[in-house]
Amino acid sequence: MITTREWEAVLGGPVRVPDPERLVHLQFRRFAGCPVCNLHLRSIVDRHGEIAARGIAEVVVFHSTADELRPHVEDFPFAVIADPEKRLYVEFGVEAKPRALLDPRAWGAIVRGIVRDLGPVLRGRRPLPTPSGGRLGLPADFLIAPDGRIVAEKRGVHAYDQWSVDELLAAAG
Repeated sequence: MITTREWEAVLGGPVRVPDPERLVHLQFRRFAGCPVCNLHLRSIVDRHGEIAARGIAEVVVFHSTADELRPHVEDFPFAVIADPEKRLYVEFGVEAKPRALLDPRAWGAIVRGIVRDLGPVLRGRRPLPTPSGGRLGLPADFLIAPDGRIVAEKRGVHAYDQWSVDELLAAAG
């Protein structure tokens, strides 16, 4: 059971978890500008309308500072939380392990993410990634009901092991 708390979003405004009116998809990602995280979060951005229509609020946590995150998340239509001290990671038991990058199942996403992000970085539209807090974080997804119950969760075993949008919608019922 999650006790109600309020965090400040990177782009301003309070974020309440649990949300008293809808499910919260709480995602734990890695660092500001992480190419693997960006690749996944683009799918969330692209289908955000569909996710919101199902009564799900997206909240994404990174282990970077708010200043590091802002240029990377300015077009995200959902809340992003900075947790550079990794307090929430500890509280939710989200780990960092060498297998995050060493698992061959992550390699394709790593390459696709780097290729996808290379152009904007080279054109000066996006800063280089800022791997504060380390590169070895594992993703985690939690679906939290309005009463604070965790109704579903997924703890990744490599850097690109998280719920797809379809899996999230299925978990939400």
